[in-house]
Amino acid sequence: MDSFDKHTVTSLLHDARDGDGRAFDRLYVKVYDELHRLARNIRSRGAGNTLNTTALVHEAYIKLIPSQDHDWQDKTHFLRVAARAMRQIIVNTARQRHAYKRGAGEMNFTFNDELYNGKIVSASDIITLDSVLNKLEQLNQRQAKIVEYRVFVGMNVEETARALDISPATVKRDWRVARAWLIQEMEITKQ
Repeated sequence: MDSFDKHTVTSLLHDARDGDGRAFDRLYVKVYDELHRLARNIRSRGAGNTLNTTALVHEAYIKLIPSQDHDWQDKTHFLRVAARAMRQIIVNTARQRHAYKRGAGEMNFTFNDELYNGKIVSASDIITLDSVLNKLEQLNQRQAKIVEYRVFVGMNVEETARALDISPATVKRDWRVARAWLIQEMEITKQ
């Protein structure tokens, strides 16, 4: 995440927010490698079997195109929104595949992550995780963001700490609590 100038990215975000369409295009070029890395992490986890890495970045870009709703604050805020966009794309893809012929088109995802311990999970597990993560968001937004960044985007502890502007120790502590809560909630939801 340190591969691009924070000041330039923030300046471009503000210009884009103020209606400069070309500023967002310049921003996209500037952050493309970072978005591609996030998408590659997602793909390496088996998510988005119907989307390649570049397609996932482009789908996220479409979701990120500025509108009246976006109030970009800085580079970190932009990456948070990009991570959310990629999560939504993965979940929507899982829902579509799960609905395909009532599960006949089921796809599996591999999460090389502590939450799933490297297990292969199905589209229905992704949908359940998204639902439970939405619940967690109501209880503790920071813990929900940590899970989203670690599970859906594949950020490590240090990257997650930088994205949320908190210490790695806080990420580790919140991750342990959120992981335990999520596992319990997912089991209850599946019953």
